[in-house]
Amino acid sequence: MPLHLLKLCVGAESIADLEAWIAARTTAGKRTWADGEQMHTTRMVPKRVKELLDGGSLYWVIKGQISARQKLLDIRPFTDSGGIGRCHIVMEPVVHPVLPRPCRPFQGWRYLPGKDAPVDLSKGAAALAEMPEELRRELRELGLL
Repeated sequence: MPLHLLKLCVGAESIADLEAWIAARTTAGKRTWADGEQMHTTRMVPKRVKELLDGGSLYWVIKGQISARQKLLDIRPFTDSGGIGRCHIVMEPVVHPVLPRPCRPFQGWRYLPGKDAPVDLSKGAAALAEMPEELRRELRELGLL
């Protein structure tokens, strides 16, 4: 079973915001990633890289709920211009909505075991995928999902 990462998507109000940010970075010529990859820079380097790259994803927490995921392609440690060790988390630029689940705020990232990962909306809950994201969020907050 793969291991995943869990990270807050700071500044995004919805999955559409995350997708728009990815599209804007790609089309504006401000790409900081290679073709077919998207990179997110973080300070700490995961220790369990082998497990993460064996089918893992980065799950995004948007407005207090695990809302979407992106497949992990690579973990690339590097040293920045100030001599500080950092890490590029490389992902596919495709965002997959998942069945929303509440998540408290935290700093950095957390490991998410595969058995605890929410199911993709396209797989386990196709009818929910058709529902507007805001409605899914409200229903989840009311305990109806």
